[in-house]
Amino acid sequence: MNDVNELARTLFDGLPPRYDRLAEVLSLGQNGRWRRAMVDAVVATCPASVLDVATGPAGVALQLADRTGARVTGLDLTPQMLRAAAANVASSPHAGRISLVAGRAEDLPFRDATFDALTFTYLLRYVADPAATLAELARVVKPGGAVASLEFHVPAGPLWHPLWVLYTRLLLPAAGFVTGGREWSEVGRFLGPSISGHWRRYPLPWQVSAWQHAGIADVRWRLMSAGGGVVIWGRKV
Repeated sequence: MNDVNELARTLFDGLPPRYDRLAEVLSLGQNGRWRRAMVDAVVATCPASVLDVATGPAGVALQLADRTGARVTGLDLTPQMLRAAAANVASSPHAGRISLVAGRAEDLPFRDATFDALTFTYLLRYVADPAATLAELARVVKPGGAVASLEFHVPAGPLWHPLWVLYTRLLLPAAGFVTGGREWSEVGRFLGPSISGHWRRYPLPWQVSAWQHAGIADVRWRLMSAGGGVVIWGRKV
């Protein structure tokens, strides 16, 4: 496990019961709408099998099972997240179609061309080599299969960008402390600079190019909620 993986594991170890709530706080209540937009790209292809990478407490995996007839595999690095995911899956009507696996996105425990589609959410900020990770994700998707992702983004413009910086640097850590204590406050302090740094290093044109070099064609993207999130999707060649 590399240092970036360990950072992600340490950061989120104590948060599984509240992870979805944290995503809603950071996205100002837009996370659910963003997820639906990502899943739309997969639903349209009618897959029989889907891999959801960085599944967390299985929110996306459950939506995939609810909106498709696919067998869904959720993969996550963090044991605590997988325990929360297992509880959520067990209490859902889709327990028979969702399986959970521990693993790293950079080294997936599956053969080439295993899945009809793949999703990943809030992942690439937590890997050391995003381009290599994209190639590994594409490796396990069948030709013609859909690949779709959701990530936090940095709004642009003279109004939204300063407001986003204010919210992520000051209000989010404070709100995190009030609603979830020290762990949430630490995550709140980390997320804003992490998101900004990621997009400075890997801007959207770079991301689209990396998807294409990974063997994904027809790459499209959609900024969500004034640029606070971005959904990217394409088709495995």
